[in-house]
Amino acid sequence: MANELIWIILAIVNFTLLLLFYKWFGRTGLYIWIGMATILANIQVLKTVDLIGFTATLGNILYGTAYLATDIINEKYGKAEAKKAVWMGFATLVTMTLLMQGTLAFEPSADDVAHEALATIFNLIPRIAAGSLAAYLISQSFDVWMYDKIRKLFPSDRHLWIRNNGSTGISQLLDTIVFCTIAFYGTYPTNVFMEIFFTTYIIKFIVALVDTPFMYIAKRMKG
Repeated sequence: MANELIWIILAIVNFTLLLLFYKWFGRTGLYIWIGMATILANIQVLKTVDLIGFTATLGNILYGTAYLATDIINEKYGKAEAKKAVWMGFATLVTMTLLMQGTLAFEPSADDVAHEALATIFNLIPRIAAGSLAAYLISQSFDVWMYDKIRKLFPSDRHLWIRNNGSTGISQLLDTIVFCTIAFYGTYPTNVFMEIFFTTYIIKFIVALVDTPFMYIAKRMKG
């Protein structure tokens, strides 16, 4: 199956699962999803694939669902609750990072078969870890603030797509700038760095557009 088709299917599955978490568990389900999506996105990002002729990292879909979750919280429960969700996601990511460093510190037994695989995934690369943490906190906090500002300008339900796409699109750009600059600037030639930057943002922006109908569904759901 082509990567592009898998990507489309995975996007639909991810956003559908997010709505199911909301339907089954209400607001708590969104908080749980944000923590889970933040961790899994930072694992998925380690895998690179070819999409429409470009080399891209995975994780952008799951990361995008976290933005949708905070937008749903902001829309239905207010800015303060959305801020809390952002900090919960950040605390989850920091906790996972610290605990996995502790796990890797143990000397594996002679019969161990998992240590090297875990080390490959969770070994701390300072620049990437710093870029990921900084990008998450800055962009998600900005998303909450921007969504609230746009909602004051366009409060009607007819303009829900403007609030959702406007805040997420700008926030994803900020996320890409912060992460790519901290994690990759100076480690690649300028042309390679710019390709990574633009392909990363384009994929994130597409994800932001895909989430629009799911935002409208969530708006009508009781949670």
